[in-house]
Amino acid sequence: MRGLGQAAILGMAMLSGAAAAQDAKQTIQTLIANESEAGNHRGHYTYLSVEKSERTGGHTWTERVAETNWGKVKYLVAEDGSALSGDRLVAEKIRIEDQAARPEEFRRQESARVDDEQHAKQMLSLLPRAFLFDGPVPEGDNLRIRFRPNPDYSPNGMEERVLHAMSGSVLLEKISTRLREIQGNIPQDLNIGFGMLATIRAGSNFSTLREHVDGYDWKTETVHTAINGKALFLKTIARQQESRHSDFKKIPEGMTVADAVKLLEAFKGS
Repeated sequence: MRGLGQAAILGMAMLSGAAAAQDAKQTIQTLIANESEAGNHRGHYTYLSVEKSERTGGHTWTERVAETNWGKVKYLVAEDGSALSGDRLVAEKIRIEDQAARPEEFRRQESARVDDEQHAKQMLSLLPRAFLFDGPVPEGDNLRIRFRPNPDYSPNGMEERVLHAMSGSVLLEKISTRLREIQGNIPQDLNIGFGMLATIRAGSNFSTLREHVDGYDWKTETVHTAINGKALFLKTIARQQESRHSDFKKIPEGMTVADAVKLLEAFKGS
């Protein structure tokens, strides 16, 4: 009888765990649907960005950014805490004024640019298909859902292989079911092609934190990326980025690249 009682308790626990995991998956699917719907109403903003990455050559760049339908126009105002001046400032003004004069070239470059904020979008879209979940856990006004790779999923391509190797968590606001934070970490070395094509080192990770600014709009507050490894012919794989965004101000819809440049120059001059 005792054995039967223990088996019943174990069975109930398994059913409870399965129900919690299914609840988490449904919540994630609602989150993705809400993020997709919000994208249809997303406004444009200008904001201040402080970034250190490969793009900045390892320096800390302070940039004023303006969003347009064609991409983000960025005006560098300081490097490593020192305001631009002299020839460097002149060169920066020439660079963004060239973008205003050649918007199609700006659009081409922006469409080819890899933005580390995309990791969050890629991971979010991949979650229901490629990961298993623990039940949602309340954290104040938020819910945290932890995820781990689904061994039955076969990732497609290098980027999916890296993302699928991660375990992590999603933090979402309970009332709106909108994304507050997503983070992932590779707990052990990921060998691609038995290590002959690439190895991504254990501890490689990324995280994105967002804040609600207005209406449907949630904006990225911080981006952290640290991907390390080796690729074919011992080429180093290194993606490092630390970004902080602040001072969000809504701007009119339909701004051209030239409009955005004028706006940024006005900010610089104020």
